[in-house]
Amino acid sequence: MKSRTTPNRLRVAAAAAVSMAMGTAGLTALTGTASAAADDVTVQYRTSATGATADQAEPWLKVRNTGDSALPLSIVKVRYYFKADSAGAAYRFACSWAVKGCANITGTFGTLTNPTATADRYLDIGFTAGAGTLSPGADTGDMQLRFHRADWQPLNQSDDYSFSASRSSYADWPKITAQVSGSTVWGTAPEGNEPTDPPTDPPAGGQSLFDDFNYSGSSDPRISANGWSVRSNSGGPGVPGATWSPENVTFAGSGGNSVMNLRTSTAGTPESTKQTEVLTKTMKFKNGTYAARVRFSDAPVSGPDGDRLVQTFFTINDLKAPMADDYAEYDFEYLPNGGWGEPANILYTTSWETYNPDPWQAVNQHTESRQSWAGWHDLVLTIDNSTIKYYVDGRLFGTHDAAYLPERPMSINFNQWLIDLAGQTSTTPRSYDEQVDYVLHVKDQVLSPAEVTAKISAYRTAGTTFEDTVPNS
Repeated sequence: MKSRTTPNRLRVAAAAAVSMAMGTAGLTALTGTASAAADDVTVQYRTSATGATADQAEPWLKVRNTGDSALPLSIVKVRYYFKADSAGAAYRFACSWAVKGCANITGTFGTLTNPTATADRYLDIGFTAGAGTLSPGADTGDMQLRFHRADWQPLNQSDDYSFSASRSSYADWPKITAQVSGSTVWGTAPEGNEPTDPPTDPPAGGQSLFDDFNYSGSSDPRISANGWSVRSNSGGPGVPGATWSPENVTFAGSGGNSVMNLRTSTAGTPESTKQTEVLTKTMKFKNGTYAARVRFSDAPVSGPDGDRLVQTFFTINDLKAPMADDYAEYDFEYLPNGGWGEPANILYTTSWETYNPDPWQAVNQHTESRQSWAGWHDLVLTIDNSTIKYYVDGRLFGTHDAAYLPERPMSINFNQWLIDLAGQTSTTPRSYDEQVDYVLHVKDQVLSPAEVTAKISAYRTAGTTFEDTVPNS
């Protein structure tokens, strides 16, 4: 992550166009589409959260085998359709109790290709092999499922396609669809959204790095053993004379998971400024998928607001010489109080070809969104041999050109730093937090955001908190 101290540095790309992919598809009228003629399963539904608004939606389900042969549940997928509360809203799935065992039930969120007035997202319920087989006429028994907003704000379910406040006891419900081996056998989807899209299960295998950041503190020896460095050496980016403070990197439980917290603090002087960074010790990551769940913040934990802060998730290698063409960097950068010529909140995704630090010259391509991005967000970056794509909360945010593809492997980094001390001149101490739930890299495989979610769910279901099978060369 380079120091960017030029006041008018606006990420000027040399012959690179700004690419924006934040448009929202138009809403379409809601009419049903026919289900398959012959049903092999039926889905029964009830809810214990009947209010128009609720802390969490509670679709309780039963799946019944109405065919004449045994049905492995691992080939069944059930889809519940709902309307997101906002374009940036993220959701989390949970299973409270199930006859088949919650460990044998998966939940994956996705975005509909053709949004309607009552549905632009869906929750796919799947089964592991451990769920077993349904005999003809048998059902799964209770599956007490739920989902909630990632920020735990109340959700509105009154406009959700699959929701029914009147269903207080189990009954067949055709507004939830079911597939067997990829073919729809039950239910009616919102218009134009028959669930025939490719499965969201992640590809098998793949050399991967996954870390749930389940550590006791910045001095935990497992951090280094697992290939991470908590930065303490001096240098950029940020305020000249500031220090990088390992003690400001902490770990705590949140929502049932361990979360890494990066705290940056200042009292308005270089000597009082403490920045934070955690990075891999080796540069071994290149093409494939990068993902992290990150919580950005607009307001300080304490003290006056207004500092020009940068909160990040990025990959990078070293610049061997000014304008070297084998340099690479791919950034998610959130500026809650503006900076680099911006007056207020802005989220950048930037793909770098190269740069010259002095005099400043940048060759990059970027996408930006000027709004508040405070809260938890699922960030996904994919790199193949032709393009670079950035996703935020399952939606395509930016697509960048092949000219910016990496030539050499990179490290994976998180940091939080101050551009300068001009945004807030007070000498009152203040501090800001950036949090990270997990990080994932899958070498040479481009995963969809839904496949990333499924892979993270599989790690956590298996109790895996760390894995690194990515070779060093």
